[in-house]
Amino acid sequence: MRHEWLLSDAAQTERLGAALARTCPFNAPGPRLLWLSGELGSGKTTLAAALLHALGATDTVRSPSYALVETYVLPAGLAVHVDCYRLVDPVELEQLGLRDYFVADTLLLVEWPERAGPSWPKPDLSLRLAFAAGGRSAALTAHTLAGEAWLGGLEQLLPSQI
Repeated sequence: MRHEWLLSDAAQTERLGAALARTCPFNAPGPRLLWLSGELGSGKTTLAAALLHALGATDTVRSPSYALVETYVLPAGLAVHVDCYRLVDPVELEQLGLRDYFVADTLLLVEWPERAGPSWPKPDLSLRLAFAAGGRSAALTAHTLAGEAWLGGLEQLLPSQI
């Protein structure tokens, strides 16, 4: 299951992030895993910040580029924002202890997941942001049943162009 939206500006990227928050199936078994891919400056952290604030994060959402991992306590559980951009080897990610967060009521947002290596579980949703004529595009693909429910809810909530 796949869907694509056109995003003409940062405000539309933020609206997509907020809509992802409203449709996130936290009640499905296990953690939620959302992969965020795209070139530098394509809006991954902007989208993640909007999603986290819509879920109730009150802290400032920072890019985890240097810390690699930022955590946020949410009313529905915990969010873990990971940035794999600076990883040289996927083993480095294992050393961060992120497997401890693969539990219910946890949302893992992973930027640059292609650098995480093949040992990670498949995501519920993968989201690729790309530069497009007139702004950006956001392509979402569901990889699990929870991801299909998440994307289905999002499709009902948002028109084809935000």
